[in-house]
Amino acid sequence: QVQLVESGGGLVQAGGSLRLSCKVSGLTFSICPMAWFRQAPGKERELVARIGMSGSANYQDSVKGRFTITRDIAKNTVYLQMNSLKSEDTAVYYCKAEWFSGDYWGQGTQVTVSS
Repeated sequence: QVQLVESGGGLVQAGGSLRLSCKVSGLTFSICPMAWFRQAPGKERELVARIGMSGSANYQDSVKGRFTITRDIAKNTVYLQMNSLKSEDTAVYYCKAEWFSGDYWGQGTQVTVSS
């Protein structure tokens, strides 16, 4: 079965950095678009960044220039490098696999940015 396991969340001060990881199994990772979403308390889940099969990436405007999504095909892992973190980046972060049979989600990892 398809499984996504996120890691790398934590508590960081404003201006700091974190790198989230999402290891994927159960599908052909090299041809699966991947995305990172986040959900803050009381808010809807929102797209943060997406990377296509070709490696092309797009970002939510609020994270452009600060966050970078990448993928390591050999490790079946997608990353989200987050720099210059702000308090408004505090949320649970989820990775999503956009597979042919449907979308699959990880369990989420908490990111808390203290100001």
